[in-house]
Amino acid sequence: MMDELHYLYGKPEASALFKASPEDFRVDEVLGFELTGEGEHVCLQVVKKGENTQFVAKQIAKIAKTAARNVSYAGLKDRNGVCSQWFSVPVPIKTDIDFSALNSESIIVLQQKRHNRKLRTGCHKANKFIIRLSQVSSMADILSRINAVRQGVPNYFGQQRFGRDGHNLELAEKLFSGEEIRDKKLRGLVISAARSYIFNQLVSKRVALHGLAKLMSEEVFLLNGSNAFFKEAISLETINRLAEGDIFLSAPMVGRGDDNLTDDEVSWLEPFQQWRDSLVELGLKTERRNLRLYPQNLKVESLGDDFITLSFTLPKGTFATAVLRELALCTDISIKKHNKESDENITEQ
Repeated sequence: MMDELHYLYGKPEASALFKASPEDFRVDEVLGFELTGEGEHVCLQVVKKGENTQFVAKQIAKIAKTAARNVSYAGLKDRNGVCSQWFSVPVPIKTDIDFSALNSESIIVLQQKRHNRKLRTGCHKANKFIIRLSQVSSMADILSRINAVRQGVPNYFGQQRFGRDGHNLELAEKLFSGEEIRDKKLRGLVISAARSYIFNQLVSKRVALHGLAKLMSEEVFLLNGSNAFFKEAISLETINRLAEGDIFLSAPMVGRGDDNLTDDEVSWLEPFQQWRDSLVELGLKTERRNLRLYPQNLKVESLGDDFITLSFTLPKGTFATAVLRELALCTDISIKKHNKESDENITEQ
């Protein structure tokens, strides 16, 4: 699915393995704000290895003797990696709970601190990655691309947004054809997958025709640090504001509102009209997402004959795989392992 999307710097020559072990994929969640140190919620910074976020949340709930739904977290983190992230759970002010009982071979509590409100999904600022690619077939090609990637890559949604083998998109097709999805959480994931797929296709179209730097005669600009946007013809003012980083180019997360689309985007959306109509019927409004993803502080941490370790920071809601795909043709070993385990479980049943 991701292979069909256009590359900004041309298809890489190098191939590499990705997530060959959990230690090859390290993520540290950056909250971006200070916890108050007081309040009715306990925030936990947890490092997990080989566990998914929901599993950790359930273990926290058991220790706090509360329902799992009362445990919140800033963001989902990959099971197949070593990831630090923040959770929160309501605990009465006069009650002290030692959450070190959570510690195990796969979970470690780094710190716990009180806060005056629960952590909500998306409240964090960024994620810092340290990623090792192994069995690299052409190190020279990867190294030649790093400086280009520092200038930004297409802000594609990653494969995980669409489910195993694109299953979420299959469910979206059924939903838009009139089938009901009663599970609200699953329904939300399916709708999000459909919008993300259309976004990827529009960005890929633009990359193929114009790249990401050339301006169209009219753009919908996204304000830096905000979800606000405005449509305007290019001018000296907008060109200067782009240079200053005050505004960015964007692409649509489709819904209701042609006024929030350029004429080119309306044309590019024609193949997706049925899905777009369904999204409008579901009450979604057109939103905008940054067209380009800038990996901050992209560095080479270590280098060998056939491996390279990279570090960089990305804003919340963006995908490291969007960066990696411009460097090498990466095979995610964890997916192959997961598929094999699933197939073995099916055989055993």
